[in-house]
Amino acid sequence: MTLDSLWIVGPSRCGKTTRLVEQFCIWVQDANRSQDLFYTINSVGSSNSFIPRRVFLHPNNPGVLLFAANSDNQRELNDKIMTSTQGKYPIRVKTSLGFFQDEVVLYFPLLVKLLNLKAQFPVRLRPETEQELATKLWKNYLTDDILRRAGVNEYRLVRRILDLLQLAALSGTACEEISNVLATALQQESNSHLEPNFLADLLLEWRNWCLQRGFLSYGIITELYSQYLLPNPSYQQRLVQRYQAILADDVGDYPAIARNLFEVLLDQGAVGAFSYNPDGVVRLGLGADPKYLEGLAARCEVETLTQRHVKSLGDVLATPIIELITEPMTLLSLPDTVQSMETMSRALLLRQTAEMIVKAVKEQQVEPKDIVIIAPGLDAIARYSLVEILSKQNISLYSLNDQRPLIASPIVRALLTLVALVYPGLGRWVDRDAVAEMLVVLSRGNLPREGDVHIDPVRAGIIADYCFVPHPEQPDLLAANAFERWDRLGFAATTAYGDILQWIQEKRSRVAARLLPSPISLIYTAIEKFFLNGSILPYDHLAELRELLETAQHYWEIDTRLRPQEIGKEAELSQSTIAEFIQLLRRGTVSANPYPMRPLGVAANAVTLATIFQYRASRKSHKWHFWLDISSPLWAKGGAATLFGANIFLRDRLGQPWTAADETIAEHQRIKRILADLLARVSERLYLCHSELAVNGQEQLGPLLPLVNACVSVVNEPITV
Repeated sequence: MTLDSLWIVGPSRCGKTTRLVEQFCIWVQDANRSQDLFYTINSVGSSNSFIPRRVFLHPNNPGVLLFAANSDNQRELNDKIMTSTQGKYPIRVKTSLGFFQDEVVLYFPLLVKLLNLKAQFPVRLRPETEQELATKLWKNYLTDDILRRAGVNEYRLVRRILDLLQLAALSGTACEEISNVLATALQQESNSHLEPNFLADLLLEWRNWCLQRGFLSYGIITELYSQYLLPNPSYQQRLVQRYQAILADDVGDYPAIARNLFEVLLDQGAVGAFSYNPDGVVRLGLGADPKYLEGLAARCEVETLTQRHVKSLGDVLATPIIELITEPMTLLSLPDTVQSMETMSRALLLRQTAEMIVKAVKEQQVEPKDIVIIAPGLDAIARYSLVEILSKQNISLYSLNDQRPLIASPIVRALLTLVALVYPGLGRWVDRDAVAEMLVVLSRGNLPREGDVHIDPVRAGIIADYCFVPHPEQPDLLAANAFERWDRLGFAATTAYGDILQWIQEKRSRVAARLLPSPISLIYTAIEKFFLNGSILPYDHLAELRELLETAQHYWEIDTRLRPQEIGKEAELSQSTIAEFIQLLRRGTVSANPYPMRPLGVAANAVTLATIFQYRASRKSHKWHFWLDISSPLWAKGGAATLFGANIFLRDRLGQPWTAADETIAEHQRIKRILADLLARVSERLYLCHSELAVNGQEQLGPLLPLVNACVSVVNEPITV
C-alpha cells in the first residue's frame, strides 16, 4: 500500500529537521524538480513506494500546520524553512500548547455555546497568577491536617494539584475522570496520599470557577481543546478546510492529544511528515508521551536516518560508554578525547574547570563559543564562581535560558519601593535598606554610562538614615537639609536626591487627586524618567523592565475582572491589589524570560552554561563539553523536569501504580538517553568534572562515576586570576 505521510526516525544530529524542511519544499514546489534540487539523506528501511503529494498554498491560508517541540526550536525551524523557500510561502510554526491556546481563543464562542458559559473575552492566566488564585479559592480546604498528610507546604501542594489537571488534559483524560485514575494508581499508597475524590473535587471547583469568569490556565486550555473542541464535528470540518498538511519536528516531546489532532487531519486526507528521535526525548515527565506518539509511525512510510552530518564522540563512544554504565564490570579505557578532572571539594572543582577553559582559550585551542558547561543542577554559587573567574580573563559566560526571579533585579526592587512610597497604605513594604538601594539605582539610571552613579551607596545610606521616616501607612522622605551635616552629600548627590523627592511628591498629589490611572502607569512613567532618559540599558535590564510591565498589566487585568469597581472604594481596592502584587514578586514566582535570546556581537563569543534539560531542549552542539558534577546522583533523576503524577497519566500505563521497580527502570532509560544525546552533541573533547564531596559535604557516588575511573585524569596547572 502506498502511504502519503512520512515518518523520519534517527539519532541526534542526523539531519531529521533538514529532511523535514526538504519535505516541505517538495510539497509546495514541483515535486519532480524538487527531488533533483534537494539532497536526499541515506536511509535504511524505507521503501520506494513513498510518493510526495503536491500541496498548494494560498497567501491567506497557509494550508500547512507546522509544529516544533519548544519556542527555541520553533524559531530555528521557522528560519530554516524561510531560508530554504526564500520566503515565498506564508508559514507559521507553533508549539503544541501554543496551537491549542490559539484555537481555544479563536473558537471560544463555540465553546461558550457548547458549555453554556457567559459570553466574555477569555483571559489567559499566567502560572504565578493561577497559583495565587487557586490558593485563595482552596484556602478553607487546605488545612494543617491536609498539609501534614500531603507532606509538603501549601505552595507545593497547590502546584501539584494544578499540575494534575494539566497532565490529565495532555493525556486526553477528562477532569471528571481524574479521581478514577488516581484511585487505581495510588491504591497501594492510600495512607500517604490525599483522597482522589478530594483532589478531583478541588480541580472541578477550580475549573468551573475559572470558566465562569473567562480565565484560562494551560491545563484548562488543554482540556477545553481535547475534550470539547477537537471532538466537535463543526470544528473538525473547519480544521480540515484550513490545513492540507502537517509537519512536526521531534514529536517525542509532544503530549498524547497531539496525536489525536494529527489523526483527525490524517483521517480526513491530509498528508503529514514527522521526525522522531528515541534518544532526544526531553519532556518526558512534563506531559510528553513519546510511546503514544510513536504509534503514528504505523500510518506513515518510515525513513530511518543513520549517518550524522558532523562527526561526534558519540559515533564511536556512545555504545561502549552506555555499556560501561549499565554493566559496571565492563573493562573499558576511554581515549584521550575524554578526560577527567578530579578534586576533593566542589569549590576547587569549579575553579579548576574555569581555569582549564581559560588556559584552552588563551592557547587558542578553542573559541569560547565552542565550549559548554553542562550540569545536572546549577546553584547561584556555581554561576557566580564561573562568571567571576572567566570574566577576569575577559571571557564571557552565557547562561542558557537563565530565568532568575524578577525580584533579584535591583531595578525591579527599586521600582517596587518607589510604588510603595507613592501609594498610601504600603509602608510595611518599605525599609531603610530598600530606600538606600532605590536611591542608588534611580540616580544611576539616567546616566549615559552603565555603572556611573550620582548617589553612591555610602551617601544613599546616609540619606536613608537621616531622611527616611518609616510609617505603616505613609512612609516619608525628608528634604536633604533635614540633618545638620547634609553638606557631606555633595552637590551631585543632593541634586539627584532632590529630583527623586520632587518626582515622588508630584506623583503622590496625582494619586490623591485620582489623576493617576493605575500603578502600571506609575511604573511606566518611572521607567521613562529614571532609566530611558538619555541612557542605553543593557538588554537583560530591558528584558526585566518589560517583564515587570507585562506582569503588572496582567495582574491588574485579572483584578479588574475579579473586583468590579465600586464607587468610593477605588483607593481601597487599589492598595490591597498593590500589596498583593508586591508580595507576589517578593516570593520569587515571576521570572524574566527575554525573547528572543540570541547574543550578538562580542557577547556571542561566550562560554555556554546550561543544565542537562536546558541544553538537550535547545538541540545545540559544541566542540568541547565540560560535564560538571559527573558523579552526582542527579544525572539519573528527573528533578524539576518531572511533575508529580506524570507517570500515571502516560497512555500506555494510564492509572497503573508507579513502583520502585518502575522508577529504577526509568532511571536507567533516562541515563541511556542523556548519554546518547549529549555524546552526539560534542565533536572534539569531553571533560568529566568530578569532586568527591558535594556542596553539602556528602560523598558523591552517582551512576556515572565509572566513567571517571575509565579515563585519563588531566593535571590542571593553576593560573593567576
